[in-house]
Amino acid sequence: MGFLMKNSELDRTDRKILKVLAVDGRVSVTDLALMVGLSKSPCAQRIKRLEGEGYIKGYSAIVDYNRLGQAHVVFVEVTLSSTTDASLKAFNKAVMAIAEVEQCHMIAGGFDYLLKIRSKDIEDYRRILGEHISTLPFIGQTSTYVTMETVKD
Repeated sequence: MGFLMKNSELDRTDRKILKVLAVDGRVSVTDLALMVGLSKSPCAQRIKRLEGEGYIKGYSAIVDYNRLGQAHVVFVEVTLSSTTDASLKAFNKAVMAIAEVEQCHMIAGGFDYLLKIRSKDIEDYRRILGEHISTLPFIGQTSTYVTMETVKD
């Protein structure tokens, strides 16, 4: 049964497939099969299994944020005034509703969360900070770091 088993461990070929798809999610099954040393049908079966087992969550496009007028990126350290389970859940739920927050990570360290926020410019970010970030539940303190250049994304 081999690679068709549910929740099986990944082998070298599965890992190659994931690596290629992470770089180019639009690669054809035929081209992918050639890259990983399989024929088309077994490659397609592996992709379907990897999707079914949750190794592949979805596919996305790489967006040019300069063209969209959203090239300004800041990172915000957030320290909460309370870290009870209820306060963490309330913060998590509220931050999900802020469209400009591109990423939110709970951190083990000197602060509680790290947010990646995308905006039009510094004035737009200031508005987001005042209207949205500072009104999140249990906000104790924030520190903002403005990105000057993205070296690797």
